[in-house]
Amino acid sequence: MSTGDSSRVIALLGAESTGKSDLADALARRLRRVQPCTAVPEYLREWCDTHERTPDPREQHHIAAEQQRRIEAALALAPDMLVVADTTPLMTAVYSEFVFQDHGLYGAALHWQQQAVGLTLVTALDLPWLPDGLQRDGPQVREPVDALIRAALTSAGIAYGVVHGEGPRRVEAALRAVVRWQPGLAAALDAGIIEDAVSGSRVRWRSRCLDCLDPDCERVLAGSDSVHR
Repeated sequence: MSTGDSSRVIALLGAESTGKSDLADALARRLRRVQPCTAVPEYLREWCDTHERTPDPREQHHIAAEQQRRIEAALALAPDMLVVADTTPLMTAVYSEFVFQDHGLYGAALHWQQQAVGLTLVTALDLPWLPDGLQRDGPQVREPVDALIRAALTSAGIAYGVVHGEGPRRVEAALRAVVRWQPGLAAALDAGIIEDAVSGSRVRWRSRCLDCLDPDCERVLAGSDSVHR
């Protein structure tokens, strides 16, 4: 399958300690069985490890730009390369608002998300919070950050799926979302994924909808056939 860049990027967004990095690696490994695919790690993690601190407001633009550059470089590796991005510039914009009350990165980040990303997945808050060095602020920040992500996507009219489940179940849920987005991949993937993709189970879809931000409610509805428009 050879498509344009906007149909080759799968973006994983989510609050801290919601399994984005593990999911990005696992999803890329599964997709690599049927098509060239690579995962682009979160640049912020590398930046914090190198500088042994978190960035200040002036450094946020560089982090967003470098995350975007790395995703685009991965796309350029092959004309049919799928890219699973562990965050996009939009996450930097969200944290700039949350930490520094700076809304200045949203315009460019949302425009790029609209133009370059084919599938946006938000990782649900159903995993336990775990410490992870400089990048983790605590479980109390997850719900407000999750709300900011959803609000930003909704304001821009960007549809997204909310992925639930632990371990392999989370990966299977993401794969079902991929099949829904690119039905042409269905024949090469497991029959169970195909069947569940049709039923829409365990991936709750949202677009222009902020009717409920309660993660407990989402877990109840994760097995439904609900699609939000």
